Amino acid sequence: MSGERPKRPLSAYMLWLNENRESIKKENPGSKVTDIAKRGGELWRGLKDKTEWEQKAIKMKEEYNKAVKEYEANGGTDSGAPKKRKKVAAKPAKKAKKKESSEEDEEDESE
Repeated sequence: MSGERPKRPLSAYMLWLNENRESIKKENPGSKVTDIAKRGGELWRGLKDKTEWEQKAIKMKEEYNKAVKEYEANGGTDSGAPKKRKKVAAKPAKKAKKKESSEEDEEDESE
């Protein structure tokens, strides 16, 4: 093994988009990359049968899990893996909003 942790598998949507990106580009000539991605998202949401792509994604996920087990069995560690982020920023923003609304409530009471 090369010593690098296996890359995470693509989602069903990304598998579908990679296969359909060129046709989306042809239908929307001169569009920016972001416009292509946005149109791809619209088409994906409208797609009735996603089974083919979901099955491919499941298969890739199984292969990934097997590769990770082999990697770890051969002495690989998670030290290079991206760490999960905690949603710390969202909590103070909510508190600030509550504080602002409570100040407004106090102002209403004093009037």
